[in-house]
Amino acid sequence: MMQARTGYLAAATAAMLLPACASTSIASTAQQPVRVVTTSTVPPVSADAPEPTGVITTEPPPKTTIVVTRPTSEPLPIPTTIPVNIIPVPPADPPIVGVGQSNGDATLRAEQRLLELGFWLDAADGNYNLTTSQAVMAFQKFYGLSTDGVLGNDTAAALTAVTERPRGRADAGTLVEIDKGKQVLMFVVDGRTEWLFNASSGSEIPYDEVDQNTDGEVQTGDSITRNGLHNVYREREEGWWDGDLGSIYRPKYFTGGIAVHGSNNVPDYPASHGCVRVSVQAMDWIWETGIMPIEIPVWVHEG
Repeated sequence: MMQARTGYLAAATAAMLLPACASTSIASTAQQPVRVVTTSTVPPVSADAPEPTGVITTEPPPKTTIVVTRPTSEPLPIPTTIPVNIIPVPPADPPIVGVGQSNGDATLRAEQRLLELGFWLDAADGNYNLTTSQAVMAFQKFYGLSTDGVLGNDTAAALTAVTERPRGRADAGTLVEIDKGKQVLMFVVDGRTEWLFNASSGSEIPYDEVDQNTDGEVQTGDSITRNGLHNVYREREEGWWDGDLGSIYRPKYFTGGIAVHGSNNVPDYPASHGCVRVSVQAMDWIWETGIMPIEIPVWVHEG
């Protein structure tokens, strides 16, 4: 698994604003000398122009011919640019099979394909467990399919046909990218989207609930995961923690009281009070790999 690269917020912000490209050249060979012909002309005289004085000639203007030749063996470079975050992958062969939620060899191949594309799950072992379902749901969200977490025929066909690794909007830097439009969380490393997770952000529905930590107090808000560029500034490594609005697992805070944290409920729609939920297993992996350290940028957008 890939370790995250940390950086200060300012450096990451600048990196995100700069396109990251790699240039290659495709050579072609000129078969004939190249002739470039230009003709100089005298502009017409306007009917309203004053009568010219002096000698008027009716001879046509001279023509100038410029001939540029190249040896027939000299290549003519055609520059192209390929963004570093575009990573081709071949279609699955043989095709992925719709297995529903069953276990077996066909499920193992589907899990291997999901990992090849960067959709995180805890193990490719042929068992259709929670993280397999979460990876399938993240794939369905990203490609606009029905988001039930079940590997049906339509999802299997799409999983077979993909020819590029999915990618976020960031094409430079190392950061966490949260796409609220797609409801997925991504880890971008050196401009490349390495991992994608099913996520659930703020519902944007106002709430008015009893504070679970302070008797007599009420918490109110709008359940919004704030857009913008933030950074991880606080975290709690120990397991479950009772927040004011409910229990959260191993949170990493990136703006105010909003955190990425583990949850036993990560549905296919925005459902939180403003935090970004991922599965408990995913949150354990995030902590174990160190891919989301203090000060790493967190970019939240609408997609």
